[in-house]
Amino acid sequence: MEISYSFISIRKTPRIFARVLRPAFSLSGTHESVSVRISTSQALQNETLRVLEWSSICKQLSTFTSTSMGFDVAHNANIRFGRTKEESQKLLDQTTAAEAVVISRQLDFSGIEDVSGILNSATSGKLLTIAELCSVRRSLKAARELFEELQALAGDGRSSDRFMPLLEILQNCDFLVELERKIEFCIDCNYSTVLDRASEDLELIRLEKKRNMEELDSLLKAVSSKIYQAGGIDRPLITKRRARMCVAVRATHKNLVPGGIVLSASSSGATYFIEPKEAVDLNNMDVRLSNSEKAEEIAILSMLTNEISESENHIRYLLDRILELDLALARAAYGRWMSGVCPCFSPKGYEGLNSSINDNTLSVDIDAIQNPLLLNYALKSSSDNVLSSSANVGQFDKRDNAINSEGFSGSVTDFPVPIDIKIKRQTRVVVISGPNTGGKTASIKTLGLASLMAKAGMYLPAKNLPKLPWFDLVLADIGDHQSLEQNFSTFSGHISRICKILEVSSDESLVLIDEIGSGTDPSEGVALSTSILHYLKKCVNLAIVTTHYADLTRIKDSDSSFTNAAVEFSLETLKPTYKILWGSTGESNALSIAQSIGFDPAIIERAKKWMVSLTPERQDERRGLLFKSLMEERDKLEAQRREAALIHAEISALYNEIRDEAEDLDKRERALIALETKRARQETEAIKSKINTVVQEFEEKLKIVGADQFNSLIREGESKIASICEACPPTDNSRLVVANKSSYTPQLGEQVFVTGLGNKLATVVETSDDEETILVQYGKIKARVKKRSVKALSNSEKTASAKSSSYSKKQGGRSRELVSTSDGESYGAVVQTSKNTVDLRGMRIEEASYHLDMAIASRGPNSVLFIIHGMGTGAVKEHVLETLRKHRRVAKYDQESPMNYGCTVAFIK
Repeated sequence: MEISYSFISIRKTPRIFARVLRPAFSLSGTHESVSVRISTSQALQNETLRVLEWSSICKQLSTFTSTSMGFDVAHNANIRFGRTKEESQKLLDQTTAAEAVVISRQLDFSGIEDVSGILNSATSGKLLTIAELCSVRRSLKAARELFEELQALAGDGRSSDRFMPLLEILQNCDFLVELERKIEFCIDCNYSTVLDRASEDLELIRLEKKRNMEELDSLLKAVSSKIYQAGGIDRPLITKRRARMCVAVRATHKNLVPGGIVLSASSSGATYFIEPKEAVDLNNMDVRLSNSEKAEEIAILSMLTNEISESENHIRYLLDRILELDLALARAAYGRWMSGVCPCFSPKGYEGLNSSINDNTLSVDIDAIQNPLLLNYALKSSSDNVLSSSANVGQFDKRDNAINSEGFSGSVTDFPVPIDIKIKRQTRVVVISGPNTGGKTASIKTLGLASLMAKAGMYLPAKNLPKLPWFDLVLADIGDHQSLEQNFSTFSGHISRICKILEVSSDESLVLIDEIGSGTDPSEGVALSTSILHYLKKCVNLAIVTTHYADLTRIKDSDSSFTNAAVEFSLETLKPTYKILWGSTGESNALSIAQSIGFDPAIIERAKKWMVSLTPERQDERRGLLFKSLMEERDKLEAQRREAALIHAEISALYNEIRDEAEDLDKRERALIALETKRARQETEAIKSKINTVVQEFEEKLKIVGADQFNSLIREGESKIASICEACPPTDNSRLVVANKSSYTPQLGEQVFVTGLGNKLATVVETSDDEETILVQYGKIKARVKKRSVKALSNSEKTASAKSSSYSKKQGGRSRELVSTSDGESYGAVVQTSKNTVDLRGMRIEEASYHLDMAIASRGPNSVLFIIHGMGTGAVKEHVLETLRKHRRVAKYDQESPMNYGCTVAFIK
């Protein structure tokens, strides 16, 4: 009996079961339909991973693993995705913590082996060999030491939280220390033997066997010596034949060993190997003891095998956690190799049309992402880009793509072309149009791979902070699905796959469809595609389709859940730029491409006439849309112009206000100088009058007193003059007596007084004879002032300034005067300007290295370069100092000042 099914929507069911198949008239067969649905979903997911070439990403990742388990899992594309948004975020947190480990030091995975096969043998009752037991012991020991090493790395309180996601992986593991020590106690893994101390019986058996062997050896030596002395052998020889100790004797002299048992003979028959009758009992005893020894060793191996079998679950759990840690470190190293950044998950985009219709925030916000598959080829093409700073990278890698762990370049190249992906939260369907070979398929593949990588905890080869939703399923229909076996044409295979995608997708799914509706009559293809897109709008998180149908790009005019995008095409070069223009509609440019290929111009011209005659109303509509777009762009530019004019007016008003204040400060300064000069003159006259009075009193008293009071009179006069000098206020007239002639021109690097800065001592940084202003620096402040507000130092002040500069050198400071190196070359004034400064703060090491190299290359001979690297983790600073130490153009380098550890000055040859 046939049963018909109908689709129903259930919004509150988890993920892929958002809609289930339900019988139209009964519930029989529900379990079978769910099973079929799960099977279909898994098949579609596997097919999507195939068309997106996910296995290639995993193979790239496998080269960064450190264990055989990690390599096998990654190489076979069996790495796990987060089943929920929280699980994926946990994987990303592990990758972020692992990145800190990759930068800091190397973790040792060398002793860890995949002992799953050994566990299978133990649980099946097979006796494990000594080598297998030693493999288990090495793995347990290496896992414990790995955890201790990770704990030591996060030992200080400041870093414990940073490494916590990695510590949590191994935190609840049982490292089976007792089992490890028991194997170590019983077995010597260096010599692959069971130790005497493994059991008391074994120790007694071996002692007895040793004593018996010594007695047997002594007996055989005596017999062999007698044979030799009697001429029965060229030299005494004791050997073993048929597991029994014996002596060698010539066949002609076998009577020298009466009652002996011939065990064997040489190949020529000239020599017999005879067991003397006195040695029979001793040999029998040796055989019995050897059998007992072997039985006891088997008992010990069986005991250890049984304990490993009982600990199977703990060991397997430990191996799984080691694998998880290895993959986390591999993801971090892989991310650094391609200069990746950590993505974040945006909130769920679908919350009903009414709640999100006015929400213009971005659900997908990715800047300059590159296709990781194409990026891998670009990085492999240059040996410099196959380097990595990770000490963990290449530890297990023994393949052709071996990674050198001594350095790291990882700089993102210009190929593949980076694209921006900007999709608003209210958008459910994106229609991408444009010419063939323009990058439409590559773009949707890039988004699909980015979604899978973020879901698996990987970094993305993008810039800034990539943001995208978490998708429970990524379903793609890309490529030609013709099948002669299933009687599928291109359109049949295409539409059959889309039908299955509609069955299993949920409101958290990402659907990617390439060339929707192609392979059939265009009018029917447009109609069917429009219906499919409206259905997808209601039942998935996001759907992205590519098309050549212009009608599909007009849906957005009537539905805000739709938006358009286009691949850019250069009409000048008639080549695609492989960039995405979001919100735009692309043209196929078929005629332009055909013309560039070399078609007959007459054919191209006739095609243009046919196109106009066939669709005149569409041409008019397109012209109208283009005119509307241009008018909107003009209005936007006009609004920006008005805003810029307002900002310019505000800046001009602020400039005039500052200029008036500066002129007022000059007037106040001149008045203050005149007042201070007058006051100083009056105080000087008063002091002179007082001193004259003291001198007159001294001269009058000198006429009266005798010679014996002369000294006391002098002391009294000196005391009065000292009192007058102490009472007078200190003055500093040196700054008032300055050379400020109109012909004075400050020189570069000269120290001057700037009236606009309150007569502060500043250094001339930039000057020009043609301009009325100069650039001065006071401390870290740079300001452009008028030349007339600058006053030169007097000779005494220059001397004092030189002494101060000399003192600062003694204290470890850096003078701003001319600097010379040990080779006698002068580098001018060490004055920081915007032209001789490079700021590396906030950059990654590879980016900082690039900017530093460019800055050094741009500097002329005998010049200085200020490098601001900050402190932070110290990685950038260490890299800068190492580069300066090795660079052939750097004569020397030094810290900018004793108090500034974040800036280094380099002297360029």
